[in-house]
Amino acid sequence: MQVVLFEPEIPPNTGNIARLCAATNTYLHLIEPLGFKVDDKHLKRAGLDYWDFLKVKIWSCWGEFYRHIKSEQRLVFTSAREGLVYTQFKFKPTDFLVFGPESRGLPEIILAQSPYKITIPIWGKVRSLNLSTAVGIIVYEAYRQLNFF
Repeated sequence: MQVVLFEPEIPPNTGNIARLCAATNTYLHLIEPLGFKVDDKHLKRAGLDYWDFLKVKIWSCWGEFYRHIKSEQRLVFTSAREGLVYTQFKFKPTDFLVFGPESRGLPEIILAQSPYKITIPIWGKVRSLNLSTAVGIIVYEAYRQLNFF
């Protein structure tokens, strides 16, 4: 299982996600441009002292990352508006869980590159969940299905 953040914008969200990835031994991919510098104090503070335990790769653009995907790996895109409810999706250990930027989500041109789309149901009066909350929900569901391998 690997987490991909496409053009993340908010340092504390990315820091929280980095901490989650360190705690679950999940590889983290960051796709530039980033809305912050990797040495940002808010990013580091949210990740606390777990950065040494994090496996992370920063890619210069989506195309560079996309060329790295192997045929047996699936890109599982997340969306606030479309896709299978995440609890109904059958995750695989080789999946890349791809999350879009906080202010706009994944662009249609990227969503078109995979048939695998998932969503977290929202029935209140907000348009989306916080990015780090959404990543936590989906990562733990994926690992639950895989018996926390």
